[in-house]
Amino acid sequence: MLLMSKTQESSRSAGVQANARKHQKKRVLVVDDEQDIVELIRFNLERNGYEVFTAADGNAALELARKQVPDLVVLDLMLPGIDGTEVARRLKAEPATSGVPIVMLTAKSEETDVVVGLTLGADDYVTKPFSIKILLARLNSVLRRSDAAPPGAGDDAPLLKAGPLAIDASKHEVTVDGQSVKLTLTEFKLLSALVSARGRVLSRDQLMDKAMGSDVFVTDRAIDVHVTAIRKKLGSASYLIHTVRGVGYRLQEDGEGE
Repeated sequence: MLLMSKTQESSRSAGVQANARKHQKKRVLVVDDEQDIVELIRFNLERNGYEVFTAADGNAALELARKQVPDLVVLDLMLPGIDGTEVARRLKAEPATSGVPIVMLTAKSEETDVVVGLTLGADDYVTKPFSIKILLARLNSVLRRSDAAPPGAGDDAPLLKAGPLAIDASKHEVTVDGQSVKLTLTEFKLLSALVSARGRVLSRDQLMDKAMGSDVFVTDRAIDVHVTAIRKKLGSASYLIHTVRGVGYRLQEDGEGE
C-alpha cells in the first residue's frame, strides 16, 4: 500500500477545497425597497442556482453584508435612510466587503448618480425598468470577471505605462504618478485594453467584448458612463483617454484636446 506524502496530501486537499468552492452556490444580496422587484429578482436568481438574501434599506444591507459576506450585491440607488451610493462607499471602505462586486439598479435618468456609484467602486449598473434576462446576464458576467481575476494571477503579465499612468496586470494595480488608483474589474479591463492598443482606436463594441465578454448585451452609453468614471478616478491623467467621436476611444499621450 502506497503512502501519500504530505505534499501530495496537501495538494489533494487544496484541490478538493477549490473544487468545492467552484461548485458552491453564489450568494447574492439584493437591496431594494420595492418588494415586487425584490421578489422578481429573488425568484429568478434562485431558479438559476443562486442563494439569495435581501434587505429593504441601507442600514439592513450593511448589517447583512457584514454578517454574511455575499459574492455579489445588487443595489438600488434610491433607498430610504442611507442611500445606495453611501452603502456602496461603506462596503468598499471595509476590508471584509471591499472586494465584493456591486451591480447598481437605478430608475434615475441622471447619469451623474450612476457615475458617482461607479466612481465609488460599483462594477456595473442596470436601469429600471429592466429585462430579467439582461439583468441575469450582467450579474453572471460580473461574477465571471470576479472569479477570473484571483489575487496573484497572471504573474508574467507585462507592466503597461503611458505618461504618469502605470498598470501592473499581475497585481491588478493602477497608479498615477505613483499614487494608487482603485478601479473595478470592468474599469481595469477597459483601461488595460486602451493602453495595450497604444493609440489605436477601439470601437465601443471592441471595448465591450474585452471588458464584459461578447455574450453580454451592453449599450454604447454604458461604455461611455464607465469611461467617464475612469477619467474621474485618473484625475490629472484623464487626458490619456481620448474620445473619437462616433467611433470609440483611444490612448492619447500628448495631452492635446479631449
